[in-house]
Amino acid sequence: MILDTLGVGLLGTSTEVCQKVTQYSKIYSSDLSSTIWGHLDFRLPPLYAAFVNGVAVHSMDFDDTWHPATHPSGAVLSAVIALSEAFPQKKKISGLDLLLAFNVGIEVQGRLLHFSREARNIPKRFHPPAVVGTMGSAAACAKLLALDQLECKNALAIAASYAGAPLANAATQIKPLHVGNAAKHGLEAACLALQGLQGNKQILDMESGMGAFYTDYNPQTLPTLQSYPWLLDQQDVAIKRFPAHLATHWVADAASSVRRKLVESSENLLPLDKIEKIILKVPEVKYVNRPSPASEHEARHSFQFVACSALLDGSMSVQSFSTENVHRPALQELLRKTQLEHPPDNTPSFDSLYCEVSIILEGGNTISDRCTTFYGHWRKPLKKEDLEKKFQSNALGILPAEAVEGIVETVYNLEKVEDCSVLSAFLSGQSARALPEKLRFL
Repeated sequence: MILDTLGVGLLGTSTEVCQKVTQYSKIYSSDLSSTIWGHLDFRLPPLYAAFVNGVAVHSMDFDDTWHPATHPSGAVLSAVIALSEAFPQKKKISGLDLLLAFNVGIEVQGRLLHFSREARNIPKRFHPPAVVGTMGSAAACAKLLALDQLECKNALAIAASYAGAPLANAATQIKPLHVGNAAKHGLEAACLALQGLQGNKQILDMESGMGAFYTDYNPQTLPTLQSYPWLLDQQDVAIKRFPAHLATHWVADAASSVRRKLVESSENLLPLDKIEKIILKVPEVKYVNRPSPASEHEARHSFQFVACSALLDGSMSVQSFSTENVHRPALQELLRKTQLEHPPDNTPSFDSLYCEVSIILEGGNTISDRCTTFYGHWRKPLKKEDLEKKFQSNALGILPAEAVEGIVETVYNLEKVEDCSVLSAFLSGQSARALPEKLRFL
């Protein structure tokens, strides 16, 4: 086996496909490098910068969520920012270039998801960003590289062969790698297509192509450019207020409301010793049904944990998932009293699910509340000031205040930015004063 494998491998070095891959792989030995977010003195080749930054985006399950279900931004943004730094200085990428590429990457994901009714529900078999995120990343990078139509088809064909990751790794440290790999593989697919690598041009139309992931995949002809409607104009994303699976956000709001009622009826004290049972009416989502989470990653994917934590504290935050909070005795006691129910009308869709939390007290008195739309959902989006507070709270522990302010201002003025490397500079931790004059636009 070993000898045979070495022989066919040596012969394979003479093939066209291997020569193209070898030519592309010279990127690893070049001087090209891209920013690793939050690191002033550490850079990596674009491919691995996209991977590391993509992992970072999903490492706490704090990134945006769309419908049909996926996390649309992490893979695409990580890839296009890393790629934008790989262009020659004389061919700088503008903020508008970056913005257009990002929107293409999001649009491709949404279109692919809309070709399947199965995709509209919370997934059961694989993690969607590992599939459509890879395709979106490839499309965005193809746009940034100005690939022609044939090269774009090849980029998507290559990306499809990189796509997929089983959902069994949800609630583990591996799940964030799905987004990192989607960013990396999409970028690689576009670069390989630029080198002339060819795949199946009908990959998006075939049952054995994208249809391999969704059993009811049914691609449709898209509108002409003259009348083309962008999906983000029709369907916004959900922005999370705390780092956990999106379905738990309905639970948190309902549980916090029940807590307020409990405290009001108990002289401003939470009567933990009088709680006999906690009932959560939620959709059936097996990988978010975790009655005894043992780690922060499991807690982020636990209806029960989020309900009990919100009951204890009145709200959820980044700190809710610390080791100390996950294992505190009061929370463990509440977890033992918690049970789930799955009403038939509570479908596992981010567009229609609800959560009802009921607390049964000693003597049989019951206090309940239901959440049908949490604050941060696309039907009830975060206010601009709350979105900025979330960003600043997340970023100020990593970057200097001047860099944080620079990112905010750059993002809000992205269409006016002549050289988007200013964004990467701020992401590394540089202040505006340290930037070359030509990069300043504000």
